[in-house]
Amino acid sequence: MLSARLSVRKMDAVLGAEIQGVDLSKPVDDATATEIDRLWLEHEVIFFRQQNLTPEDHIRVSEQLGPVEVHVRTDCCRPGYPKVFIVSNIVENGKPIGAGDAGTIWHSDGCCYDKPSRGSLLYARQVPVKDGVTLGDTMFSSMTQAYAALPPEMKRRLAGMNALNSYVKGYSRPRKTGPIPALTEAQKSKVPDLEIPVVRKHPFTGKPCLFVNEGYTTRIVGVSDSESRELLDYLFRHVTRPEFIYRHNWREGDLLAWDNCATQHCAIMDYAPLLRRMERTTITGSASIKDGAYAMSRAA
Repeated sequence: MLSARLSVRKMDAVLGAEIQGVDLSKPVDDATATEIDRLWLEHEVIFFRQQNLTPEDHIRVSEQLGPVEVHVRTDCCRPGYPKVFIVSNIVENGKPIGAGDAGTIWHSDGCCYDKPSRGSLLYARQVPVKDGVTLGDTMFSSMTQAYAALPPEMKRRLAGMNALNSYVKGYSRPRKTGPIPALTEAQKSKVPDLEIPVVRKHPFTGKPCLFVNEGYTTRIVGVSDSESRELLDYLFRHVTRPEFIYRHNWREGDLLAWDNCATQHCAIMDYAPLLRRMERTTITGSASIKDGAYAMSRAA
């Protein structure tokens, strides 16, 4: 077991840090894993450069942060590794090997689950490069900072409000890459529409986070259609303000972890016809969205 001496290089943004001094292809001891977990909570997005990981390594590192879930789209999982979800525009034998345009709208992974995913770890196996410039960046926005920057009257207005998240509607939106396989009835049954708090208290840090996103949130519950649209349009614009965002420029061998309560993310598809292959694990959430301890009430 490796006990690593970690160093941290904070990004020039309100979130994001590079963690140096550890080779994740080798098992790390509990103390190192605990420190990585702490840094993840502190910086919301952390990444490790120049990692040479097998799928087994990727899963092992992830499982030191929590149980790893299996994505509802098992057709996009790496063969033999149902815990590894492929994000790629590569086609082999006439069939896409993964999700070709995943994440191109601001969203949070697992936000349609009763226990929303804690976080995700994305590993860069193949990144597109054109004229010496790496393409296919991913943007991350801090939902703790976005909430903190809301006007007091908006915080009061949102307290205690719920919204509806729909995986089916989010999945079925028009795609830049054209039609994709329809969800089966069995897949749909695993992700029914879910009512969630607009402002969610982080299950580990207790910080309030905006928890609605353009990808999957369809309406605010208990208000008129016009008020719902007004609020969502305002919030979707607000969370993408530049001062809340870290933009990650990928290199092959990067392993990046993001917190799915404290952040939203959006992938930039600027690289076609160049090829890109990323592999993702996702940590299962531990806090039910229906638990009042994790929703911000008007009395909070």
